[in-house]
Amino acid sequence: MTPFARPYGRRTFFARERPLAMPSLCVFGAQWGDEGKGKIIDHLAADVTHVVRYQGGSNAGHTVVVGAEKYVLHLVPSGVLHPGKVNVIANGVAVDPLLLLEEIDGLIARGVAVSSANLRLSARAHVILQHHRRLDALAERWRGEGRIGTTGRGIGPCYADKAARVGLRVCDLLDPARLESGLRVALAEKNALIQSVHGDTPLDLGEQLDLYGRLAERLSSFVGDTGAELRDAHRAGAAILFEAAQGVMLDVDHGTYPYVTSSNTGVDGIPAGVGFPPQWIGRAVGIAKAYCTRVGEGPFPSEEHGPRGAELREAGNEYGATTGRPRRCGWLDVVALRYALELNGATSWIMTNLDVLSGLGDVPVAVAYRREGRRFETFPAELSSLDAVEVEYEHRPGWTEDLTGIRRFEDLPRAARNYVEWVEASVRVPIETLSIGPRRDQVIHRS
Repeated sequence: MTPFARPYGRRTFFARERPLAMPSLCVFGAQWGDEGKGKIIDHLAADVTHVVRYQGGSNAGHTVVVGAEKYVLHLVPSGVLHPGKVNVIANGVAVDPLLLLEEIDGLIARGVAVSSANLRLSARAHVILQHHRRLDALAERWRGEGRIGTTGRGIGPCYADKAARVGLRVCDLLDPARLESGLRVALAEKNALIQSVHGDTPLDLGEQLDLYGRLAERLSSFVGDTGAELRDAHRAGAAILFEAAQGVMLDVDHGTYPYVTSSNTGVDGIPAGVGFPPQWIGRAVGIAKAYCTRVGEGPFPSEEHGPRGAELREAGNEYGATTGRPRRCGWLDVVALRYALELNGATSWIMTNLDVLSGLGDVPVAVAYRREGRRFETFPAELSSLDAVEVEYEHRPGWTEDLTGIRRFEDLPRAARNYVEWVEASVRVPIETLSIGPRRDQVIHRS
C-alpha cells in the first residue's frame, strides 16, 4: 500500500453510509488549537451514536454554524445539535459546574434539547471550584512577563489538585458530607494562599457550600459511570466519536511546554480520560488549518508579525471563541503538523479554512527550522525552547478566486489544488476533506 492509499478505498471520511466496522473514531486538533474542530465534529455527529469530550475544560470553544444560527460550545460536546445523539463529558474533563449549567440553560433557551437522555456527565470528572479560578488569575498576575497566557478559568489549578490527590470530583459534589469536608480542607490551604501570598479576599466556606450544593442538585440527573456506559455501548456496536478540546501542540507532555494546557490533547488522552480500552480506538483523524494560529503566550515559529498576519486575522475572523482574544496568525508549519499527525497515528486529516488564503498572493509554508548551524525537518523535542529557531519557508503560488461556493476538488483553481496536493505530500498523510467556509455544507470531499 502506498503512503497515500486510503484504508477505506475510495470512500471519503465523511461518507454518509456508515462503514462496516467503525468501533470508534478520534478527531483531534493537529496545531495549537482553533483548527475548526467544532464544525467537523458537528458534521461527523450525523453518522455516530455517541460524541465524547475526553479532556480540557471550559477554556475551549467549538464554534458550529447551523443555517443562520451560530453556537459556541465550551463543555457540552458538539453532537448536542443533532437529535438522538448521546453526548458524554468524560472523567478527563475539568468541569466547572456553574459554567456547564449556564451552557445547558443557554442551549435550552435556543430550542436545543438537553436532558439526561442525551447528555451524560462522568461522576469521576474533577470539579473546577471558585478557588481554582481565583488562584489561576492571581498566579498569572504574579508571573508577570513569565506568564503562561491562561484564560483564568481554573483549569490548571484543578488538574494540579487532581495530580496532588486533593481535588473534588463530581461524585463528591453529590455527597453533602464529603463536599463539606473536602471544601473545608481545600479552603484552609487555598485561602491562606489567596490572602497571605496574593493579598486578596478569602472565600467564605458557607457561601461555597451553599453554591455547590445547589449546583449539585441540578446536575445530579446527568451524572453516571460514563466509562462503563461507553464500554457497554461499544460492545453493542455503537459508533463513538471522541472529540479533543485543544490541539496537539498544547499537549501537556508532547506540546510546547510550559506553554500548554494541563491535559493530554491527542489520542493518548482517551484511555485514561474516558475509561475506554486503547485497542478499541479505531481511526484517528487530524484537523489543521491551511495556515496557523495560536492564542496566548508561547513559541509560534511561523508567526507572521507584519501586515500579512493582520490580513490573515481579518480574513479568517481569528478571534477566540471563548475569550474573544485576537489570535496570533502565521503560515502553515509542516514540521509541527507532520509531528502532530505522526504522534497520533493519523490515518488521514482534514484541512480547514482553505478559503481564507484566497487573494493573499504567494503562500509561505514553513518546511524546516534552523538553529546554531543545525537544520531540523522533524520537530526538535530536544530543544528546550523554539524561541530562537529560524524558519525556512517555501513559497507556493497563491490564487484570487473565491472558494466558498465550490464543492468538487477538480473545480478549485489550479493553484489551490496544487497547494493542497503539495502539503499532503509534505506531511505524508492523506487529506480526506477540505473545509472552505463556516457552514455545514461548505466542504469538499476528496475521493
